[in-house]
Amino acid sequence: MMECLSVAPISFADSGRGNRWNCVPNKGKQKVLSNNKTTAHLVDHWARISGRLRAELGEDLFSSWFARMEAEERDDDRLVVSVPTRFLRNWIQSHYLDKLTELSRQEFDGVTTVCIRVRPRGVPVNRRKSYRDNALDASDSLDRIAKPAVVRGNAGNGVGDERGSPLDRKLTFERFIVGKSNALAHAAARRLADLRAAEPVRFNPLYIHSASGLGKTHLLNAIGWRIQAVNRARRVIYLTAERFMYHFIAALRARDVLPFKDYFQSIDVLLIDDLQFLQGKSMQREFCHTFTSLVDSGRQVIVAADLPPARLDSLDTRMRSRLAGGLVIDIEAHDLELKRNILRARLADACKQDCEIEIPDEVIEFIANRVNGSGRELEGALIRVIASQQLTSLPMNVDNAATALRDLVQPGEIRSIRIDDIMKTVGRHYNVAKADLLSPRRARSIVRPRQIGMYLAKRLTVRSLPEIGRRFGGRDHSTVLHAVRKVEQLLKQDNALQREVNLLIRLIEHP
Repeated sequence: MMECLSVAPISFADSGRGNRWNCVPNKGKQKVLSNNKTTAHLVDHWARISGRLRAELGEDLFSSWFARMEAEERDDDRLVVSVPTRFLRNWIQSHYLDKLTELSRQEFDGVTTVCIRVRPRGVPVNRRKSYRDNALDASDSLDRIAKPAVVRGNAGNGVGDERGSPLDRKLTFERFIVGKSNALAHAAARRLADLRAAEPVRFNPLYIHSASGLGKTHLLNAIGWRIQAVNRARRVIYLTAERFMYHFIAALRARDVLPFKDYFQSIDVLLIDDLQFLQGKSMQREFCHTFTSLVDSGRQVIVAADLPPARLDSLDTRMRSRLAGGLVIDIEAHDLELKRNILRARLADACKQDCEIEIPDEVIEFIANRVNGSGRELEGALIRVIASQQLTSLPMNVDNAATALRDLVQPGEIRSIRIDDIMKTVGRHYNVAKADLLSPRRARSIVRPRQIGMYLAKRLTVRSLPEIGRRFGGRDHSTVLHAVRKVEQLLKQDNALQREVNLLIRLIEHP
């Protein structure tokens, strides 16, 4: 085992330099382990690792956590890397050590573990400049985030200012699908985004919370884009809580906290995402000061988190109280109609890129009914169905869609079916209340679903015609018989109705 006394690290930024490693064995004899050959070997592998980290994690996370990481030595099956602060080391160990170890194993033959250490303050004279540069870089990074992290109107790359948390060009109000569950959050976000410079700030702060994937980040990005379109003079920045912590720690290490504080006093709109990840007492104290200063001075603050303010146990009581003092909005889970609209909108986008995509309405209905989860999961299910159609060249129907989504949709065993189950599924599919199915109303929009419900009750249950009639509002058995025959006749003539009924049967048998 070798113990390194003086190591010239290889950074991502300086990976093209050749460094001489001077290492001393445990017995005290000095031995030169390697020169340019070993250095070049490490340089090549670290260049590939850094590229893969950047590609897999994104520019924002890579620059936040890995840009200052340096390779120090390869010691048997162990790879030693270093970072300038204890905070960085702890964060990477907690969140990214497995990813870093996996990539290192793939690039370095024989490496099984990665050790992360904090670079010491007392460094040789020939290395002081690089450490001073690190401090200056930290200060520079704070200066760079003083520009709003939004995409200007003439920008074409769609990623935003990389010094802040970049906005996603696809996440605009135009692409946000509004339903009952998110209508209030959308209206509040749109109202704030459309404010003119002279108008007073409203709903301050605006706090949006929901489970993951229901649209919080989409709304924050949409606000940023809209503000730039309505009033480019307003200074706005979008930051994740993780990014805020990184810049604050960088300011502390560079002993340059005042510019950090001054910057936040110069903005008009602060968008903070994933507040639940804000950690550390000093970090929360600084955010509380920033938040209070902006709100008290009439600047807009918009916050998104997974939990309501009262359940953010990591924050102190004062901060939770301030957050709850504004407009707090909960985005609920997507209802069936919203899921349908999301799928239709994303299918329309896909068809614009490939006119050969053909996904029938009953497949959209099947996905909406059977995939429970966020908008991301809905889009993922639709992508699978589209890919299945394109790769297999089979016509897409409900059965093929169920096969493509078999790991997302667990069919289970066919159970004993009740008439109430049939009425519930039919009513939800046709947007007809159960009371209307049981009523004497004769409107066409009610009669057809009622007849289909009776037909399915006769086909899927062992109930007699008189009993089915009683369950459907006390009707005579002859009415049920007429409905069954009517639907059977229509099924022979109408292929679309056949597909609808097959979909309803699948939804009833495997809820």
